[in-house]
Amino acid sequence: MAKFESVEDYLNSLESPKHETLRAVIRAIETHFPEAEFKLAWNVPQVQIQGKYVFGMSAAKNHLSLAPWSEAVMAELAPRLAGYETTKGLIRIPVDWDVDQQLIADMISARMAELGI
Repeated sequence: MAKFESVEDYLNSLESPKHETLRAVIRAIETHFPEAEFKLAWNVPQVQIQGKYVFGMSAAKNHLSLAPWSEAVMAELAPRLAGYETTKGLIRIPVDWDVDQQLIADMISARMAELGI
């Protein structure tokens, strides 16, 4: 995988519909959390609030991953994630996902509460 210089570089490297879906995820985060900063870490887009990582996203061959970086958050939201493939720390979504803004906001809010921010 190429080394990216910015979140924009990362997004521009993706084919359609992956880049549109991740841009929609970013817009949802910006709407709910205007204080959010988007950084490139581990060569994928991450969201920081008050200097702490609260959410990450990445593209794979057949899905996109959204990660609140917390097993506790994933467990808390498990009933709402039942229709998705999940691991202890992330949710896999279709590349053409109809972005669930409230789910994303709730994942980030729960992670912020866990971190005390």
